[in-house]
Amino acid sequence: QVQLVESGGGLVQAGGSLRLSCAASGRTFSSYAMGWFRQAPGKERDLVAAISRSGSTTYYPDSVKGRFTISRDNAKNTVYLQMNSLKPEDTAVYYCAATRSTWSRVEAWGQGTQVTVSS
Repeated sequence: QVQLVESGGGLVQAGGSLRLSCAASGRTFSSYAMGWFRQAPGKERDLVAAISRSGSTTYYPDSVKGRFTISRDNAKNTVYLQMNSLKPEDTAVYYCAATRSTWSRVEAWGQGTQVTVSS
């Protein structure tokens, strides 16, 4: 089973940018669809970006569409989340996730990385 380690979180002012990285262990990275979820205090964990196994298809909810970009490098076993035009409401713990089926059946989670956007 794949193991995931995120990096790249931090504190940024509104309007700024951050790039998150998620490094995966194992030789089967390319068999997983990858995603980024976020969870703010007192709220549910929500999917904010997803990418198919090959990287040819991506998904974003309206709340981040046009501001966030997910990408992956299967040769490096890494998935990225570029976040631009950040807003205070983007403040949350961001989690990398992997699945070989649907997002209701996540098979691996990263430990999470805090993103804080100040106004």
